[in-house]
Amino acid sequence: MNSEDSKNSNLIEMQTYAMSFLQQNGLPAQTALPTSSGQLTSLEEIDCGYGCQKYLVRLLTYLPGITISKAPLTPQLLYETGKTAARMDQILQKMEHPHLEVLQRENFTWSLSNIPLLREYIHVLDGDPLQEVVNSIIHQFTAVVPKCSNFRKCIIHGDFNDLNILVQPDDSNGYRISGILDFGDMNSGYYICELAITITHMMTEHPNPIEVGGPILAGWESVLPLNEVEKDCLYLLVLCRLCQLLVLTRNSMMSYPENEEYLMNVSKGGDKTLQQLWELGKVQVERVWFKSAAQYNGGK
Repeated sequence: MNSEDSKNSNLIEMQTYAMSFLQQNGLPAQTALPTSSGQLTSLEEIDCGYGCQKYLVRLLTYLPGITISKAPLTPQLLYETGKTAARMDQILQKMEHPHLEVLQRENFTWSLSNIPLLREYIHVLDGDPLQEVVNSIIHQFTAVVPKCSNFRKCIIHGDFNDLNILVQPDDSNGYRISGILDFGDMNSGYYICELAITITHMMTEHPNPIEVGGPILAGWESVLPLNEVEKDCLYLLVLCRLCQLLVLTRNSMMSYPENEEYLMNVSKGGDKTLQQLWELGKVQVERVWFKSAAQYNGGK
């Protein structure tokens, strides 16, 4: 872990426990191997070029496969992605651990519950036509907040993206999910936020982004059907995640230009997808997503 994350040993312990809990309950997550003293993490002082700093170190088991970003995103694989995301959150809800409270990350900028925090970074879009769009989406989000009481709460992975899902070939010339990586963004949130995050990141990998939502939604609802408020807010929450990708990665590129290649990979195509979904509008996008999901589930 980096030096900043290493300061919160309880959070790292919670994330490590969650991975093991998922693995024990049938989902392919990494598990930590104990040190010679029987601990799952070790605090070490290391000089990584910035002077000696303390880092929490852990050794994780290997998971086979390639990232889903390198596989064809067929409707079946997208369906399985949505289904896996829902199963994962369902299992995480059953966890019991003395440090569960550390997942209440109130000022965590990547939480979909904290979209108004984007206003602190909106200046990175100065001169960009999308700045007005992002401001409008943040404003619309404030209308969602009163409805959050109807969102079902849960513990979410928080970053179920195209680089954190491993796949392997299956027996039908397709791919199956073989691994779930990176629990660094895990937090107490809402089921609908996990679904929105999953749809958003799979859209950035697809040649026709709007087609992604239906199969993922169908897979998700095969495990956890949405309530009416969650359905009504899904489009806006996907827009919000696209705003996070655009604003927060651009801010990081300004602060850490040496990481530009990685950050560009994280946000690839997000600006074009945001523009496309915004121009199509809620009614049109929902019509595509929910009609596709209904047809897909009808054929299962």
